[in-house]
Amino acid sequence: MTISDGVENSILDLVFRATSWAGYAMQITTTSQVAVAVALHRADPGDAGNAATSETTYTSYTRTSISRSAAGFNAPASGTVSAAAALSFPAGSGGGDTVSFFSASFSNAAPATGTQTILWSGAVSPVIGTGSGVTPQLSPINIALD
Repeated sequence: MTISDGVENSILDLVFRATSWAGYAMQITTTSQVAVAVALHRADPGDAGNAATSETTYTSYTRTSISRSAAGFNAPASGTVSAAAALSFPAGSGGGDTVSFFSASFSNAAPATGTQTILWSGAVSPVIGTGSGVTPQLSPINIALD
C-alpha cells in the first residue's frame, strides 16, 4: 500500500509548517507547537526512542529549534520537507563523540531538553566528529514521508 504525494505533502505541511489540511486537519492556534526541536544522536534513537535516546554529550551542546512555519521549513514536494536554512549547533568546548543521527521532536522550549516524542529521525551523512572548537551543522536537513 502506498500514500500519494499529495497526502504526504499535506501531512508534512501540517506537522512542520502548521498549515491546515482542508477537510482533514486544522492548525490549532491556542496551544499549538510553535517549534520543532532538532537533536543530535550517537546512534539511531529508533522508533521507540525519544529525543534524549543516545543523544550526543559534547560539552556546550544544546538542541536547536526551527520555527514551525513557512519561514522555518520549505514547502513540501514529492513527500519531502526540508529546513529553510542550515542548522548550526553550539561549538564544542570539550568532550566529544561521533554524531550519526538526528531527530526532530515536539518542543516549545528554547533550547529544548528532556524526553520529547520524536516526530522523525534519520542518519547524518557524513557523520560528524564533535569536540572542542567543532560547530556541528546539518545542511540540508530533509525529512521524507514514504
